[in-house]
Amino acid sequence: MVPKMSIQEAKERALELLRRGYHCGPTVLQVMWEAYELGSEDLLWSCIAFNGGISGLQQAPCGAISAAAVCSGLKRRCSLSEKQKAKQARLEANRDANELVKSFINKFGALTCLDLTGVDFSKPGAEQQFLESGMWQEKCENYVQFVIEKLYEKA
Repeated sequence: MVPKMSIQEAKERALELLRRGYHCGPTVLQVMWEAYELGSEDLLWSCIAFNGGISGLQQAPCGAISAAAVCSGLKRRCSLSEKQKAKQARLEANRDANELVKSFINKFGALTCLDLTGVDFSKPGAEQQFLESGMWQEKCENYVQFVIEKLYEKA
């Protein structure tokens, strides 16, 4: 699949979405959906809960990583009736996601939202303080852009 936007355009689009209030997971899927014309808008709902980990449960992986795993599958999708091709596509999607997770941990030292942000969003006011401090820009923007770069490498 050839993307419809450059990696730089994809990264700029991600920043635009994050600054409009999108969370990490929905941002990654939205950008990849636009870049690769992944089909139905219904797909965009598949990553809607990937915020603050998964639905705010920060012990879960960063939403950007979870969305990237979904994108890996979507980019490799094919008809399930083509059994051999589908088997190979599943193996490749799994390999791509595995490599992405390993490279993410290698670069950032963690995988969960809590470990990455260092802020416990379950505490009253913590998420709002995180957003107002601008810390999300130095952290979450880096995670999303890294994931997008890696997904583009696997194009």
